[in-house]
Amino acid sequence: MASHPSRIPDSTTLPELTVRGMVLGALITIVFTASNVYLGLKVGLTFSSSIPAAVISMAVLRAMNAGNILENNMVQTQASAAGTLSSIIFVMPGLLMIGHWHGFPFWLTLGICGAGGMLGVMFTIPLRRAMVVDSTLPYPEGVAAAEILRIGSAPSEALEAVEPADPRASNGPRETASATTYRATTGMDADAGAGPNPNPNPNPNPNPNPSPSPSPSHDARDDAGAREIAFGGIVSAVFAFATSGLKIFGESITAWLPVGSAVFRLTTGFSLALIGAGYLIGIVSGLAILLGIVLSWGVAVPILTSVTSNADAQPVAAFATGLWAHKVRFIGAGTIGVAAVWTLITLAKPMVEGVRTSFAAIGHARSQGTRTGATPRTETDLAPRAIIGITLALVAVWLVTFAAFLAPAPLPMGSIALLVLCGVLFAVIFGFLVAAACGYMAGLVGSSTSPISGIGIVAVILVSLLILAMSQATGLLVTAEGRDLAIALALFTTSAVIAVATISNDNLQDLKTGWLVGATPWRQQVALLIGCVVGAAVIPPVLNLLYNAYGFPGALPHAGMDPAQALSAPQATLMTAIATGIFTHALDWSMLGIGVALGIALIAVDTVLARRGGVARLPVIAVGIGIYLPPTIGSTLVIGAALGWIVDRTLRARARARHVDETAFAERANRRGVLLASGLIVGESLVGVVLAAVVGFTGRDAPLAIVNGAFASTSEWLALVVFVAVCVIVARRVLAAAR
Repeated sequence: MASHPSRIPDSTTLPELTVRGMVLGALITIVFTASNVYLGLKVGLTFSSSIPAAVISMAVLRAMNAGNILENNMVQTQASAAGTLSSIIFVMPGLLMIGHWHGFPFWLTLGICGAGGMLGVMFTIPLRRAMVVDSTLPYPEGVAAAEILRIGSAPSEALEAVEPADPRASNGPRETASATTYRATTGMDADAGAGPNPNPNPNPNPNPNPSPSPSPSHDARDDAGAREIAFGGIVSAVFAFATSGLKIFGESITAWLPVGSAVFRLTTGFSLALIGAGYLIGIVSGLAILLGIVLSWGVAVPILTSVTSNADAQPVAAFATGLWAHKVRFIGAGTIGVAAVWTLITLAKPMVEGVRTSFAAIGHARSQGTRTGATPRTETDLAPRAIIGITLALVAVWLVTFAAFLAPAPLPMGSIALLVLCGVLFAVIFGFLVAAACGYMAGLVGSSTSPISGIGIVAVILVSLLILAMSQATGLLVTAEGRDLAIALALFTTSAVIAVATISNDNLQDLKTGWLVGATPWRQQVALLIGCVVGAAVIPPVLNLLYNAYGFPGALPHAGMDPAQALSAPQATLMTAIATGIFTHALDWSMLGIGVALGIALIAVDTVLARRGGVARLPVIAVGIGIYLPPTIGSTLVIGAALGWIVDRTLRARARARHVDETAFAERANRRGVLLASGLIVGESLVGVVLAAVVGFTGRDAPLAIVNGAFASTSEWLALVVFVAVCVIVARRVLAAAR
């Protein structure tokens, strides 16, 4: 019986970057990018597409009697990059909210997204050797994706576990492919930690549902994995269609509890996509989000409602929600921002050392290649000249894009040229620094726990202050129109930074996966570039489709649209509020200050917990997310995390009762849980996109509804019953996989 090779050796050449692989990657890209755009705009979450893309790729290529582990790796690399680029939605809708755009211009959106993502790839190539090959960073998602590829690409009768052929190919125990492996991300990326984990365990978040370090099993096949994704997707799609399409299920249920003049709120949403996301982020992040909800709706809102006069005699729900939206959310923003800054500070020294080591390693590799006559296949990056040439070309694309963005402005050409130059220089320089930081953070705690939205907050504040400092030289703020243009430019520049940051965050995980399976780096880097282009081309039409169907807060494209149906776009709303507040001098710095103080206190608590060791942690950004996101979203995430925790505890109890190893007993169930949760996310998201097309085509808010408003109360309780039943079914299906 042939054993499964742990890594394709340098001497073996297999098809990698193939036409069929690129086409398949593009098709998968369209699905997952559309899903991520919808989910991010609706609830402020995106999800990693690496593992489901790998599973689908293996199933499709196996059905064609084709493919190998390296070709499958290229497909998931391309799809992962494109799905990650959808994080641009955490800023760009703000341009519509302030009325600067009335849609998403294809070429401007393509230019800012595509060039930004490709620059993220270019900026991280010099970091590959130090941060991937020679590093002890765990790269949880990268290791997990490699294990999935190894299992799925091997003949099912010949799946045998072997250690990696190269000791550098697996830094740390195999269990590092765990909790953070495949994580739903909030635009604040479910951002877990306040800083690097000093605990030697590379996974501080004990997600009860780790993406497995798969062991050999006849059931660990890509076709079985695809079936689990399909099952979760179908269940979620049917439920979402009944909720958002037919309207027979309510979307949430809420109880308002006035206590004197104070107002409390108990609520939950009925989104199966959020159940999947909560299942994946784990109980530690889930409890941190719950703490944020309690601080928001159990402390801050009741205090504010008790001390604030309801002069307009608004209904209790509207009064409390207004205070939360205009005041309490900024506490969450301050908490998120300070946690992101703390993370960057704590990683500054290792980040600088990593960059220095990377450039030294490049020189060493080139000299070694010169002496031996050839560089090993798995050590070959894009040529330095190609990197420099592509980088300069992408910067030129940005210059043209920024110039086109500012061209309609009623300013002298000299002022426009200065603004273009400063905007591009800021995006390139800050983007490069963020690329290194995000790359290191991704390796340390996982892509899904890196504070992308926190970085966005820092970027929008810095670029806004830069534009303010330049206002006398440019005359930009002389008029109200100029002020609005300044806000738009700040958001546009921040979008560029986010494009760089999010791809940098994902890129090194993909390169780690490639290193573990023996991929050729330069081919992977080309696949990443292709993924950025495809994703950037998909994003504008999907954004326009969703905008015209639902609208955003304060930006409804058609008269008579229901504001309650608008996609909340929470991160874009926050970025817009910050930029607007800075330029209008109306930013509520007191609430931001409270959030900063709270974040500092939480960081101190998390630091103490980390030094004590164990699994107890307090992810600070997750607390900020709980404060900032609508409670119907946060509470559903908590339910998903609790569901995963219950499944994990049940699996452990059964393993102990049978006197078997807990990890081995639970790994098949854990893998099924990850894929089911992924399917729940994808199914609901795709239905949302399809319904958006129906709404846009018919011009009606709810063209498929079969009930009217009088059914609302019944629909909420009916949804609650079905929602609980689906959660039970998912848990039982996961538990049934354990052996």
